[in-house]
Amino acid sequence: MEVSAPKINLLDLDKKGCEDLVVALGFKAFHGRNLFKWIHKQGVVDFEAMTDISRALRKRLGDETEILLPQLIDAQPSADGTRKWIMELADGQRVETVLIPEGRRATVCVSSQVGCSLDCSFCATARQGFNRNLSVGEIAGQVWHATRELGEAPSNVVLMGMGEPLANFDAVVTAMDIIQDDLAYMLSKHRVTLSTSGVVPNIYRLREVSDVSLAVSLHAPDNALRDQLVPINRKYPLEALLPACSAFIDGDKRRRITWEYVMIDGVNDSIDHAKRLVRLLEGIPSKLNLIPFNPFPGSDFRTSTPVQMERFRQRVLRSGIVATTRKTRGNEIAAACGQLVGMVRDRSRRTATRRCSVGAVEL
Repeated sequence: MEVSAPKINLLDLDKKGCEDLVVALGFKAFHGRNLFKWIHKQGVVDFEAMTDISRALRKRLGDETEILLPQLIDAQPSADGTRKWIMELADGQRVETVLIPEGRRATVCVSSQVGCSLDCSFCATARQGFNRNLSVGEIAGQVWHATRELGEAPSNVVLMGMGEPLANFDAVVTAMDIIQDDLAYMLSKHRVTLSTSGVVPNIYRLREVSDVSLAVSLHAPDNALRDQLVPINRKYPLEALLPACSAFIDGDKRRRITWEYVMIDGVNDSIDHAKRLVRLLEGIPSKLNLIPFNPFPGSDFRTSTPVQMERFRQRVLRSGIVATTRKTRGNEIAAACGQLVGMVRDRSRRTATRRCSVGAVEL
C-alpha cells in the first residue's frame, strides 16, 4: 500500500517560504505573499476563502498543504485581566500561553518548548522534564490565536513561557521573523523580546540573524550563587555571558539588556548582593527587572519581602541602572512567572506532567 507524503504545514513557513512553495507549484511568487497575509494578518485558514488566489492554486494547496494550528482547549481568566490559554499540539502535548493586558496594550507570553532539561533550583520547570522543541507553526500559532482572541495583533510578544528559546534556535528565529513581518503581525524589534538563561553561542548567532530585544535570566551577582540557581552557568559562566550580551547590543546606543532577577528571601536579595550586582553590570547598558519569586509545590524558597525588594531596588537605582519590580499577574490561575503548567511525556531524566516555568534550556 502506497503511503502518501505528509502535507506541508503552512504555519511552519515564513513569507519567503510561502513564496518558494507557490513557485515550486508552478505559480507566481506574489501568490505566496498573498497566502502568507491571509493566514497571519487576516487569520483565514480556509483556502476557498482566499479570494485573490487562483482556483487552481487553491486546489493544489488543499491537496498538498494544510494549516495546522495548536488547538485552544481551555482559557482561564484572572481577576486582574490576565488570561491563560492551554493549547494542545498534534501529538497530544500541551503548552500554555499567557495574555497580560496593561491599559490599551497587551503582552503575549509564548512558549518555545514542551518542558525543559535545566535544573534551576528556584524553578518548577526543573520538576517537569523535557519532551521536545516546538515547531515554527506551534510557536507562531500561539500568536495567531492571541491575535484572533484580541481582535488585533498584540502590542508585545515575549518568548518567556515554557522552554529556553535559544535551545530551539532555528524554529524560534523563523517564528520571530513571522511575528515581525509587515504582512503578518507587524511588531517592531522593540516589541519582540527573547528571554534566555544564557546559551552563549546562540546569543552571538542571534545577533547575526535577528533584530529583537534580549532579556537574560540572571538571578545572581556571582558565579558561585548562579551555579546553584541556574546550572547552565557552569557551562557558560558570567565571564562568557556578559561579553556576549554586550556584543548583542553593540552599535545601538538606544538598546539595553533586560536582566531578570527573581527575588528569593535570604538567598539573593541582600544589599550586599545588590552592590555586587551593580559592579557586575558596570559598563553594560542595562535594565533590571526584579521578579518576586512565585512559590510552587515542593519548593523550599520564599518570596523576598516587599520592604527588602524595595531596598534592593533603591540600591541599584543609585548606581544609575534602571530597576523595576515586576507586578505579579495571574497568580490565582497559575499564570505568573514560574507557574505555567505543562503536560509532558518526559523523554529526559525526570518524570512527566509537572509545572513549568520560564528560563528552561535544553543542553
